[in-house]
Amino acid sequence: MTISAQERIAAVSREPLKATGRTRGWSGALKSIQDIWDRRELLGLLVRRELRARYKDSALGFFWSLVRPLTMLLVYYVAIGKFLGGERAIPSFAIFVFTGLTAWSLFSDIVAGGTGSIVGNGGLVKKIYLPREVFPLSVVGSALFNFAIQLGILIVATVVLQEPPQLSTLYYAPLAAAVLLVFGLALALTLSALNVFLRDVQYLVEVVLMVAMWASPIVYSWALVDQAIPDGFLKDLYLANPVTLCVLGFQRTFWAAGAGAAYPDHLTIRLLIALGISLVLLVIGHRVFARLEGNFAQEL
Repeated sequence: MTISAQERIAAVSREPLKATGRTRGWSGALKSIQDIWDRRELLGLLVRRELRARYKDSALGFFWSLVRPLTMLLVYYVAIGKFLGGERAIPSFAIFVFTGLTAWSLFSDIVAGGTGSIVGNGGLVKKIYLPREVFPLSVVGSALFNFAIQLGILIVATVVLQEPPQLSTLYYAPLAAAVLLVFGLALALTLSALNVFLRDVQYLVEVVLMVAMWASPIVYSWALVDQAIPDGFLKDLYLANPVTLCVLGFQRTFWAAGAGAAYPDHLTIRLLIALGISLVLLVIGHRVFARLEGNFAQEL
């Protein structure tokens, strides 16, 4: 029996309406996590693609992941350590600088790469359905790979110079790395979504990151900050930066020559508070991402 067009329309009109897109609230967040877990193999492929694309047609391959931090180390060591006398005030200045650069590179790679991740994968976003969070997460995976290489070089350098990390302060590094990951991912999710609608965000992030590096004690010590800024609002504002606390946490672990140097009071508690705040920001960032992702395909 043939069904007329009017009968088909009537049958469709009787079907209950079903909401599409993300479910709001905690159930939607849990569903997103489940979707990402179900596509973990795809996430692994995206991470490998991210790494291969970065060094495509390169003869030296992953060696270039060391060139930028080592070049920055050389520049800062010569310009600030030698010419400006930084090494006279900071023992083992090379280890000190490379420790800060290792922490900063992890954060900056996540934020800078994550911001452009949705726009950079616009072709996939428009053609197939998949949880869009996998694109910022693939950048996190790529950043962790580069971080592991730099961290390995740092550990080897401390052993060669007979200044290995002390067991009593070893816990600072994983705690600081957790803060960098969570805080960086929170920013990457938010900024990647905003960048779809306003492409200037990506360029603004590059400028802000360039300036923000100097807001953490990477090429200067905390002792200089402590002397220059009196106790009060400005010093508390300086220490409110999670990246600053993470750099100090890495220095507390890997800069053995500075074991007797000054550090902010209650650094462990400050890092734990920063981790808690970063988790809250991650939830907020994901909510913003989920609210905006429904229009990604149209904007791209």
